[in-house]
Amino acid sequence: MLDQYFGDYITVAAFIAVGALLVGGGMFASSLLRPDKPTKVKSETYECGIDPVGGGWSQSHIRYYIFALLFLIFDVEAVFIFPWAVRIEDFAAAGLGGFIFVEMVIFIVILLLGLVYAIRKGVLRWE
Repeated sequence: MLDQYFGDYITVAAFIAVGALLVGGGMFASSLLRPDKPTKVKSETYECGIDPVGGGWSQSHIRYYIFALLFLIFDVEAVFIFPWAVRIEDFAAAGLGGFIFVEMVIFIVILLLGLVYAIRKGVLRWE
């Protein structure tokens, strides 16, 4: 049994080694085959054909990050709800339908409370 246990690790290690060799071989081949003629023009920043003006640093408004965070929260909610919706009949057949339904309602209510809080704080108001 121990030989089979370590045999699984050896198989995984072999696949990792083959993957590393393929990546390394591809990078080595590309370094041999690619043209390498650096010039000053190639080192300049390219900005839609227009010479860059000013610094490269710009500050984004925090509101964008809040919207992205809210999107991720509700996107993850969909990831949790979809498998539940697909398997709800199996849970009902096993006698767990009511319990699972109540748990999912609690999950959705908690997320909706967070959305109501965000709306009341004015986070979703675009000014």
